[in-house]
Amino acid sequence: MAVPTVPLPTIPRVTNPLRITEVDTPHGPARVHLRQPAGAPIGLLMLGPGASGGVTAGDLQAATAIGLAAGAAVALVEQPYRVAGRRAPAPAPQVDAAWIAVAGQLTAEFGPIPLVSGGRSFGARVACRTSAVTGSAGVLCLAFPTHPPGRPEKSRQPELSSVTVPTLVIQGERDPFGVPQGSDNCRVLVVAGDHSLKKDMPAVRAAIAEWLPRVLGADDPA
Repeated sequence: MAVPTVPLPTIPRVTNPLRITEVDTPHGPARVHLRQPAGAPIGLLMLGPGASGGVTAGDLQAATAIGLAAGAAVALVEQPYRVAGRRAPAPAPQVDAAWIAVAGQLTAEFGPIPLVSGGRSFGARVACRTSAVTGSAGVLCLAFPTHPPGRPEKSRQPELSSVTVPTLVIQGERDPFGVPQGSDNCRVLVVAGDHSLKKDMPAVRAAIAEWLPRVLGADDPA
């Protein structure tokens, strides 16, 4: 399903104070970049970057701004292998365990508010695989890598299909990693561009801004 490009006001640069901490995990320290909204947070948005990418990716920054505007605290999480200076990702059991450990510490800190987990590419896969264990209320996938480029037989669709909570996938129409299938609880929105999602950032922002407050319950009647 394609998302039409709609004019949006320019999202201001995020100026909410940034707290950077390291969290112990079973596989070394993870680094958490945390920003909080102006008032008491109504939810927590926890996102991971791509396998060798960083937290400054445009779509992660857009999601951060939208999450803060919706009243959520936003945590961008660097995996222990990245904190240690490695670009090649650690095995799935290790990154999953580290993600679960960080989610546990953050949810203990913020208390009983909804957690929306997710990330871009590799980070989205981790969030999908661990969504049940972390108790996520929703999952946000920015460019889910459905299969390695040119290898559709190596499908990661089961990771996405295993998620049982509301899920939003934003995928570039020319993504060499493929376009996943949606389901009753998973909306796949196809936008112009490739795996980077840089070509039509207004459409990316519009999709997140429409979906996230509903999952957080921010648009429920008072």
